[in-house]
Amino acid sequence: MDKQYQPKSIEHKWLSFWERFQAPKQEGPSFTVILPPPNVTGVLHMGHLLAYTLQDFLVRQKRMEGFRALFLPGTDHAGIATQSVVEQMLYKRTGKTREDFSREEFLSEIWSFKE
Repeated sequence: MDKQYQPKSIEHKWLSFWERFQAPKQEGPSFTVILPPPNVTGVLHMGHLLAYTLQDFLVRQKRMEGFRALFLPGTDHAGIATQSVVEQMLYKRTGKTREDFSREEFLSEIWSFKE
């Protein structure tokens, strides 16, 4: 088994299988899962993997049951974690805390970090 997941070597094998279970074109019951992307900090853990796997499974199951299923990415949910990481980086780089910056300056640092 590879140390790192290689989707190109696996996904093509399963694509045709899952395509058989497309949501029907007619009207019917809906099922939606809306999820945020991974944290801006880039720190992922097994909890993320488990949650996303279960959500993916539920959406695919609902499609096979005839639901018009949607698995929709949302917006970032890691504002507090991101703020903490940026504060630590700023302190290491400048020796200043977030209180030493104006709101606009601090937000600018957060957006820079995100980009």
